[in-house]
Amino acid sequence: MKFIETLKNVWKIEELRNRIILTLGLLLVYRFGAQVVLPGIDASQLEGIQGNTEDGLLGLLNAFTGGAFANASVFALGIMPYISASIVVQLMGIAIPYLQKLQKEGASGQKKITQITRWLTIGICLVQAPGYLASLPALGIPQSAFLLGQGGLFYFSSVIILVTGCVFAMWLGEKITDKGIGNGISLLIMVGIIATLPKNFLLNASSRLEGNNVMLILFELVIWLAIIAACIMLVMAVRKIAVQYARRTASGGYEKNVFGGARQFIPLKLNASGVMPIIFAQAIMFVPGLIGSSSFLKDTASGQWMQTNFSDMFGFWYNLIFALLIIIFTYFYTAITVPTNKMADDLKRSGGFIPGIRPGSETSEYLDKIMSQITLPGSIFLALIAIFPAFIVKLMNVQSGWALFFGGTSLLIMVGVAIDTMQQVNSYLLNRHYDGLMKTGKNRKAVA
Repeated sequence: MKFIETLKNVWKIEELRNRIILTLGLLLVYRFGAQVVLPGIDASQLEGIQGNTEDGLLGLLNAFTGGAFANASVFALGIMPYISASIVVQLMGIAIPYLQKLQKEGASGQKKITQITRWLTIGICLVQAPGYLASLPALGIPQSAFLLGQGGLFYFSSVIILVTGCVFAMWLGEKITDKGIGNGISLLIMVGIIATLPKNFLLNASSRLEGNNVMLILFELVIWLAIIAACIMLVMAVRKIAVQYARRTASGGYEKNVFGGARQFIPLKLNASGVMPIIFAQAIMFVPGLIGSSSFLKDTASGQWMQTNFSDMFGFWYNLIFALLIIIFTYFYTAITVPTNKMADDLKRSGGFIPGIRPGSETSEYLDKIMSQITLPGSIFLALIAIFPAFIVKLMNVQSGWALFFGGTSLLIMVGVAIDTMQQVNSYLLNRHYDGLMKTGKNRKAVA
């Protein structure tokens, strides 16, 4: 088979083979660490927290950590503090001149930004770790599970371990990026999400089998595959803007007759912001429930309404506000990550132009207009995929843990990271004169 032959070609390339082995080894270390329970906690008494984190917002958080959250593991905080720090630094780069200067300094500036992100990650961990430890009894861990009690020694040692665990996970991700096949942090999140998939599927399937609904299981799988296909289309969809390049003359100038120049395209992605709008919106959706449960509002009608409607991630009001926030953040994040002015300047310096559009500011305005036009359907499509699990739960009575894989952040991360990883492997194959993963596996003859 062509696919098997392509896999053999992947294994033939020594550098790629070593990178894949290293990546798999580091991912195995991460998965092993997710099973190591914090010292001082009885691992046999975790049924309560595991039962309370099977669905809802806690289920989503547990999925991101690959089950480490429910295991009271040394990796319980996962890699999310680093993601939060990266988002904060990126947003601060809009308003803080120093960070703007670093962004323009190339590799040296990026190195300093990475250092700032690391220190901010530690700061976020120092806030989240005590909160996580204090919430363990409320999440279902009995007092008898704390072998040495919940005194200062337990908090001090556990906070250090949780912070170290997050920093170690961050180091694993960076090593996968540098020495492995790339996308290290994203791969850690994806592996964590995939780790919870078999369990949730089997739980849902067993409940269907008890009701003799075998065909319903097959129907759910068909819908799941259709949603995956929709996510792939959203990730891969681009609007191609035709670009004409003038040919250079022998004297170094450009020919006035440009019809013989090279014809290329600028690919503008339908969803240029990726899953970041969903992550932003998901973070904000925690706020109304916290406000409603505050001492000022918890006994009022409005506070109880907020607690009821914003603690149910499959409810109407939760998903309505969630979808609107995703659309808003998609526009916001696209505006700060797609530099149309820089694209227009680079195009002008390279002697290129969009047919019918003047180089410079007019090109920038045209690209900005196109981005606004394609961002609207892209944001709506992204919002629909994000709230699709709620439709699955309400219409088909799918268990909430399995429903999370019918859209939302989990599925989009899985699809996006899988495509990026395939493209990384594809580039190695093409550089070694092999066809890519989506082509035949035959060795290409290098042209002398």
